Amino acid sequence: MSTASRDTEADSVLPDGQADGPRPSRRPALPAGARPYVPALALYCVTKLVGLTLFAWLLEHAGDYRTKDPRFGGGAHWWDVLGTWDGWWYLQVAGHGYDPKPLEPLAPGGLFTVAQNSVAFFPLYPGLIRGVSEVTGIGLFGSGILVSVLASLVAAAGIYAVVAALAGARAGVIAAGLWAVVPGAGVEWAVYTESLFVAIAAWACYSVMRGRWVAAGLLCFLAGLNRPTSAALIGAVGLAALVTLLRPAGRREHRVAGPLYAMIAAPLGLLTYIGWVGLGMGDPTGYFTLQREGWAHYFDWGAYTGDVLANVAVGRGDYLFAYATPDLLGVQIVIALPFLIALMLRRKPPLVLVAYTLAGIVTVLGTQQMFGNTSRYLLPAFPLLLAPAAALSRLKWPSLAVFFTTAAVASGWYAHYVIFELGIP
Repeated sequence: MSTASRDTEADSVLPDGQADGPRPSRRPALPAGARPYVPALALYCVTKLVGLTLFAWLLEHAGDYRTKDPRFGGGAHWWDVLGTWDGWWYLQVAGHGYDPKPLEPLAPGGLFTVAQNSVAFFPLYPGLIRGVSEVTGIGLFGSGILVSVLASLVAAAGIYAVVAALAGARAGVIAAGLWAVVPGAGVEWAVYTESLFVAIAAWACYSVMRGRWVAAGLLCFLAGLNRPTSAALIGAVGLAALVTLLRPAGRREHRVAGPLYAMIAAPLGLLTYIGWVGLGMGDPTGYFTLQREGWAHYFDWGAYTGDVLANVAVGRGDYLFAYATPDLLGVQIVIALPFLIALMLRRKPPLVLVAYTLAGIVTVLGTQQMFGNTSRYLLPAFPLLLAPAAALSRLKWPSLAVFFTTAAVASGWYAHYVIFELGIP
């Protein structure tokens, strides 16, 4: 045996008989496809934690939540507030299921004419809560928070993917951070459906951008089981699929089957649930009647929004569901919308993003509902973050650190405390 061979053999065996060479790292390596999302998710999580910490401090400082009904913004601990209002309804569905029955009239003279019923709340989110609770044993409230937090991470990753594809990775990271501090972001880590819906919507839009029509159709199907405003997403994906089919180049590139499948599958979840509720109530339009008469929520072509804007402009509160601080923030958001829309359109985003955003905004501003929740209702309009994220991406990280620190701290008040304690989320 040659000297080189003996040296190689000696180097290849350790004293304990183990093979020599580079030792594998004990740390599990992230898949290569997941690594680009790490900065976006890190920024999102840190920013959310800062805002949530200030929210907890404000709640403890005020102390009012301890005297409120646990169903309406109260609880023994500050985190209990995150499962109140609509969260209470979702937990009821998760724990007891539905009971669709004919609408029960209430005594005349009140704001609502029929009794509220849990079928107004769509099944996907409470179904996930129940499933996670059964598997983990952590209880319905803990499961609801866990589902929302995990869904928010998927949503932040989806926002990153969409914005990065259009404006670069740096802008994508910033967009994920912005979504953590926008007005209304307080419900992202609460027992609410926004995080789950945005997770579905962002990846559905991204699927359309990449020509993955089957995935887009399936995601829209799930969105239809999550909330009624999924109609904006379903319509946007359907429109994008139709335009693709009408273009000869689109038919050659994507073929006919994919876009056609997306158009057919997208609305099935929404139609199935609305139809099931109507069947149980004995009225095909029962869901919409319940929303109108039990919650005073219905499409009025913007009459209620105009009424609120006119009253707030002159310092009056002579309108339905008046809450001074949340409404004032809502007015500022409405004023900013034309600028945000114009800046978004200037970036020339894909049709699916434009249609989804505009349809969502029309739905929110054209519906009578609690105006103070405008920030929450517009939370799914993530494409509006495209232009601000692209602009902020020109800043250096020290400047961005100052911006996000300030915004994170402030969001504990305007994005969390305002909607949960000064209004009704």
